[in-house]
Amino acid sequence: MIARVRTSLALLALAGSALLAGCERPPINAVQHGFRGTGMDEIYNPRTLARQAPNNTLPEQQPPASPEGPKAGTIYKNLQVLGDLSIGELARHMVSITSWVAPKEGCTYCHDGENFALDAKYTKVVARRMLQMTRHINADWKDHVVQTGVTCFTCHRGNPVPANIWFTAPPARQAAAGRMLGNNAGQNMAAKTVGLSSLPYDPFTPFLLQDGVARIQGDTALPTGNRKSIKQAEWVYGMMMHMSDSLGVNCTYCHNTQAFGNWSGSTPQRARGWYGIQMARELNNDYLAPLVTTLPAQRLGPTGDAPKLNCATCHQGAYKPLYGASMLASHPELIGVPAVAASDGSGTADGAMLFFAVGSATLSEGAARHLTALIESLKAKPGAKAAITGYTSAAGDPAANQDLAKQRAFAVRDALSAAGIGAARVVLEKPASVEANVAGEDPKSRRVEVALK
Repeated sequence: MIARVRTSLALLALAGSALLAGCERPPINAVQHGFRGTGMDEIYNPRTLARQAPNNTLPEQQPPASPEGPKAGTIYKNLQVLGDLSIGELARHMVSITSWVAPKEGCTYCHDGENFALDAKYTKVVARRMLQMTRHINADWKDHVVQTGVTCFTCHRGNPVPANIWFTAPPARQAAAGRMLGNNAGQNMAAKTVGLSSLPYDPFTPFLLQDGVARIQGDTALPTGNRKSIKQAEWVYGMMMHMSDSLGVNCTYCHNTQAFGNWSGSTPQRARGWYGIQMARELNNDYLAPLVTTLPAQRLGPTGDAPKLNCATCHQGAYKPLYGASMLASHPELIGVPAVAASDGSGTADGAMLFFAVGSATLSEGAARHLTALIESLKAKPGAKAAITGYTSAAGDPAANQDLAKQRAFAVRDALSAAGIGAARVVLEKPASVEANVAGEDPKSRRVEVALK
């Protein structure tokens, strides 16, 4: 009898230990970061942070290389990216990228050892596309990455393939004829993608590949076109579970949980997260999914699709990748030219935005053409005026920058004068300043804006 009691107590103790194993033992740190009284506290486990610290340590940086000498693009064959670097700068970058992505495999992970110009290995073609993607992120997605930006190390952390990628989930299993259970509706499986919950286990396809909108509150009453449903809410919550786990945060990092749908009561991180979803969707569709024809079969998913990125690819459990440490100051070659600044401008009947070359106050023919609609509008409205604002960089010599901005504004004024717009109808505004990026020179500072008044 006593033996049975002891055995029962031992089993109860073992069961209790198993239950408690799923709980976090104290101490747990709570940090208030929302409005007072809203209970917007962020919960951190110091032991988890300590385990993550080694994976979020910046790698050793290579010494800077001289920009002097011939450009690499004039020396090496088939150099489609980074050809604007000097030979020394390119060599430094290649050493760096090897340590970030293939420290064990070395240069031949991507290159043919006998002829580096060949595209014989798929890894080289993929690496080239990923360099283009990285430069695009740093140039055009500052609404998400701000000035911190990303490098190859952000995702790879010393691994040839990033640890956190995803593939489209296979179609839901159908039950055999005569069985009770049918389609599992893409859920009710203990998947890590959604925190081992019963939520839909592929929240990525609707939001990070397709154009799904993470909204679960309808703006009309049923049944007048309101398509919001409990099922749609489950997809959204599945995506939110992934974001929370990927960043190592709880819901209050972005939301005021007293009113999830209220943007005015949310933290700035909510807007940044929204841009992150848009960014991931664009990158998956424009850069990663098309690699399906380049990658070998063993690198494709169960449905034959290419690997794609999600929040965990960069964040890897940290609220900011590498806890916000930036590598771009040491690697400005990974900062591309913004897509909008790669053109010569844009224009409408109400205004124009014109871009200039670096250090130049010469208005190109292409940029001047964007003034056509505005000029026609000015001629049709004799009482209207054109306000011209030249922009200058916050980096470098302020006096020289302002003078350059003025000269560019004068060039636009002269173009308007040549088209028959009198000087009395042109207002030259004070030059405006654009915050410098880590590379020192921001293409947005090379612009002149003209507005109809």
